[in-house]
Amino acid sequence: MPEFPYSRLRRWPDVEADNLQAYDATDLLLVERALSLDIPGSDTVVIGDEYGAITLALVEAGRHGIRVHQDLATGRRALMRNAEELGLAVADGRNGDQGTPVRRVTPQHAAGESDGLGFGGSFRPGELDAELLTGAKLVLLQLPKSLAELEEIADAVARWAAPDVVLVAGGRVKHMTLSQNEVLGRSFAQVQAQRAERKSRLIVASDALPVSAEPPFPVTAQHDGLTLVAHGGAFAGARLDIGTRVLLDALALQPVQHEGGAVADGAAAPHVLDLGCGTGALAVSYALAHPDARVTATDRSAAAVASARATVAANGVADRVTVTHDDAASALPDASVDVVLLNPPFHLGASIHTGAATRLFEAAARVLRPGGVLFTVYNSSLAYRPELTRLIGATAQVERTPKFTVTRSIRRAETAES
Repeated sequence: MPEFPYSRLRRWPDVEADNLQAYDATDLLLVERALSLDIPGSDTVVIGDEYGAITLALVEAGRHGIRVHQDLATGRRALMRNAEELGLAVADGRNGDQGTPVRRVTPQHAAGESDGLGFGGSFRPGELDAELLTGAKLVLLQLPKSLAELEEIADAVARWAAPDVVLVAGGRVKHMTLSQNEVLGRSFAQVQAQRAERKSRLIVASDALPVSAEPPFPVTAQHDGLTLVAHGGAFAGARLDIGTRVLLDALALQPVQHEGGAVADGAAAPHVLDLGCGTGALAVSYALAHPDARVTATDRSAAAVASARATVAANGVADRVTVTHDDAASALPDASVDVVLLNPPFHLGASIHTGAATRLFEAAARVLRPGGVLFTVYNSSLAYRPELTRLIGATAQVERTPKFTVTRSIRRAETAES
């Protein structure tokens, strides 16, 4: 069997750089372990496959009908693009908020085959739920950064997969902790760490334990009249993170309407975008403070979107706040937004990288109308103000604490120069 062409995989539409690649040694170890087991693709679930390295390598090796869950919209699109590039078949399935079957790519390896569950083709995207996991005998997992996310995943596997399911989780040794073993031990009687290889390590969990009547997530917390709901994979959980709190405090003191006090011609209310919404704290807080506003909240994380939708419902603003699973607001038209609220990430996976913030600044520049306003909060050491001025327009400091800076950028009329 020829070696899988990992080097042909791309991260697109995620940030691409010389020091960022679309696979790592953990992906290879998970693929090798899966191929060593006599478990068909139809009984296999892959969770956390960032760009498709695990799923597509297994498909290439003849494992078809695999079910896949990726949290990030960028990862889902990268998987589809890499599948198309390599000529691997894609099964119909749920993929984010589209509500339509995933586009089928011409198969080269699985023509006419069926996985026995009616899925057909090579792999099928899905959400973290019973439909994804029912009947699964092997679950391959790239360990998430968050212990809360790991707890939610482990509980889901124990709750919905086959009684004899084996969960094989892997990660880079430098990012692994004994706490991960302890979390897995809450859902599985047997948790065994394997010998490290190529600076990665696998953990094998088996003998699923009985689950509680209700899943451990989502969780809920109250914050001065704001109810936050969070799934395990949502940044900061049900807490109100410091950066968001600083931005909310600054917004309370600032006029945030479209520059000049006007909104788009014919619009009944200003259109406000919470870009990278997380649990929806900014979007819901804005909607509660400005009943006339139309708010869109968007995030590339499926866990964040599920959390934000629950937060919107819990605060009674579902008639004014729409939450979408999207990458950098790609579904919004150009020049369609009056105000953007942004608390950008400064990590890509386990690496500190400002590329993620730059993509969101560029997205804000695209969706803002001329004269529209971007409010951004960021770690002061990152000094984003020159970049915001270049990409958006005139940028002024609104607030500064010992750790965070809040800026107000006004979208210039002409297109920003690259």
